[in-house]
Amino acid sequence: MTHRILVKGATIITMNANRDVFETGDVLIEENLIKSIGPEIENPQEATKVISGKGKVALPGLINLHNHAAMTLFRSYADDLPLMEWLEKRILPAEAKLTGHDVYWGTSLALLEMLKGGTTTFVDMYYHMDDVAQACVDSGIRAVLSHGIVGINSILGNKTLKGAKEFAQKWHNTGNGRITTMLGPHAPYTCPPDFLRKVLKETEHMDTPFHIHLAETRNEMNDSLKNYQKTPVALMEEVGLFERQVLAAHCVHVTEEDMDILSKRKIGIAHNPGSNLKLGSGIAPIVKLLEKEALVGLGTDGAASNNNLDMFEEIRLSSLMQKGYHGDPTLLSVEDALSLATRRGSGALQVGDIGVLREGAKADLILMDFEKPHLQPSDNPLANIVYSASSNDVDTVIVDGNLLVEHGRCLTLDEEKIYFEVSKSAKRLRV
Repeated sequence: MTHRILVKGATIITMNANRDVFETGDVLIEENLIKSIGPEIENPQEATKVISGKGKVALPGLINLHNHAAMTLFRSYADDLPLMEWLEKRILPAEAKLTGHDVYWGTSLALLEMLKGGTTTFVDMYYHMDDVAQACVDSGIRAVLSHGIVGINSILGNKTLKGAKEFAQKWHNTGNGRITTMLGPHAPYTCPPDFLRKVLKETEHMDTPFHIHLAETRNEMNDSLKNYQKTPVALMEEVGLFERQVLAAHCVHVTEEDMDILSKRKIGIAHNPGSNLKLGSGIAPIVKLLEKEALVGLGTDGAASNNNLDMFEEIRLSSLMQKGYHGDPTLLSVEDALSLATRRGSGALQVGDIGVLREGAKADLILMDFEKPHLQPSDNPLANIVYSASSNDVDTVIVDGNLLVEHGRCLTLDEEKIYFEVSKSAKRLRV
């Protein structure tokens, strides 16, 4: 029997090219695709499940472009510190103790938080990635995964590059196509130019995108200018990284010339406003990047530097930060802010079948419960989502045509087991 889900009578925010919003409409899902969508679907074919949209708003599942999911294990462990002190004195020593078991359960906790909060696709870079991928398969989420590569010495560089290549080839297009892979050189300051050239040469036969941290802090910019007489972005252009498809996390400290390079090369940019604020990294020039038609989306970063994975918080912050920084309340409108987590996020990944509700797109959608005091009156649902909503307002989540969250309860993950295992791991890792 064909698997069909009918969402009936919801307010629908499509995020399509026409910015269509249906005050009351239906969405018919067949297998893993949206079969039809509109004000009312007449005589729908027999649905295996009908979901009432009364009092709810349907929108595309949110896309989290940058995460280190298993770092939920270090939530609230290393707060109020500069980035390099946070990394070198707290996080790296704790990460040295990680096992695959820890990473599986830390990732599962992140997946539980993301799914219940309306995130249907996320991008991850970490270690013990086989365990990350398995957790993603088990949960039903859509994920783009990369094994971290660090080239500060030849032994570590060779080991992590080998692991990254093997992981990318093993897991690409698994989980019914929900799991895809990237290569993950950590950053220019952990992957020097000669090593990056080696990575590019050894992977030239692979049609695999790259995921890298880039131009996150002022110190990174200053060190790059001192050591190479180039900005981090210009250095990556010279090395040849931008000949490949790249997703660059942060891009906070960039020059006008850097932004032109990022736009011209169609580099995906993962803007992480919450993490950038908390670590004191600065405010990325998102308005200018968008004016230059750069490919910008949103991410949370890991829970050790955020400290939550609430994409609605990132949507709101992205808009408010630009308005406040530039002193202009008209910047980054509600539609533009929401698009960073949906349609534009899809564009930054350079995939066209998620981040939008339209016929033929992947059936990744969420329903938000608008029968809440902070979401009333509900005559402007876009503004309510951007300025008033939180992850706690998500009622229903469908990924790849499968119902994963119903009435706020995750159907694929055992919450009690996850909390138990994470508690055990966290206690050992934090000693």
